[in-house]
Amino acid sequence: SEGTKDKQVFREDLKKVFAKIRTQMTKDYLVHPLLSGPSALSTLMANAIANTARNVWTHSVIFCGHFPEGVESFETESIEGETRGEWYVRQMLGSANISGSKLMHIMTGHLSHQVEHHLFPDMPSNRYAEISPRVQALMQRYHLRYVTGPLPKQVAIASVNCISPP
Repeated sequence: SEGTKDKQVFREDLKKVFAKIRTQMTKDYLVHPLLSGPSALSTLMANAIANTARNVWTHSVIFCGHFPEGVESFETESIEGETRGEWYVRQMLGSANISGSKLMHIMTGHLSHQVEHHLFPDMPSNRYAEISPRVQALMQRYHLRYVTGPLPKQVAIASVNCISPP
């Protein structure tokens, strides 16, 4: 059916994913430490810490853009046959932003502007802050909730919502 992969294609894709993981892990946890000679253990630990920090950061940014309180989710059946206008409304209601300083936005790759990213996925991400006030005004005019908040608050709310949905 539409939207599903053939099992054989899925298995082949999965093999490619695992090959990439194996290659990266071999570099991070075998090759680079060995090339470090006497600093091998330090390199191994530094790579583990850096990879963990990057994964937690990425997870937090993505999580905050999709799961905090006030963000709506949609069943697949509800989006079948939707109009272009309905698609835009779903993008606005199904995502949230992270508020913060210019540095925060840079550190998230500007994906702290998840609402704008969902509306304009092909726009260069450094332009999202520029269009944000216009998107907010549009949503306010049509009484749509523009969900935004600081990263720690969004992570906390999203985590609680995923453990026990509202």
